[in-house]
Amino acid sequence: MNLLNKFLPWKRNTIIIGIMLFALVILNFYGLYTNKFYFFKPDNYIFPILSVIHFLYLYVIWFKITESELPDPKMRNLEYVLYVLMVVYVFKIYDTVHILSSFSEYQEHVLPATFKPIGILILVLHCLLPILTLISFWYRKRLIGEYNFENYNDNLNIWQ
Repeated sequence: MNLLNKFLPWKRNTIIIGIMLFALVILNFYGLYTNKFYFFKPDNYIFPILSVIHFLYLYVIWFKITESELPDPKMRNLEYVLYVLMVVYVFKIYDTVHILSSFSEYQEHVLPATFKPIGILILVLHCLLPILTLISFWYRKRLIGEYNFENYNDNLNIWQ
């Protein structure tokens, strides 16, 4: 874990997750089979709306670490929602693998030259996102603290 802390500190991890989320939101509108962006499909807006939760969590982590604040129940609830969101990330990995594996089925059709490179990029980003998110959970536990609200009022000093 010391090597991870040296190679990927919390700030770098948070920035990388933010960049990856932004790229995945843009690529979510991209159609691999047609090489076009589809902004009028309602299905394409599910991931961007859900990624707002992840962006909010990144902001809370950044704020809590830089201000040396204790965890609070709102932060805990946000992290629990992010656990559920990880299921969506796993589904997106499955969906991307399914699309990439259909390449041999559609070889007779004209597929764009960007099918495999962009598909692999999307797959790599979707695979790295849950891993880096789990690392951010570890940083939250190590730098902000555990969710122990039984003695929360004892540690709260409003005069600091």
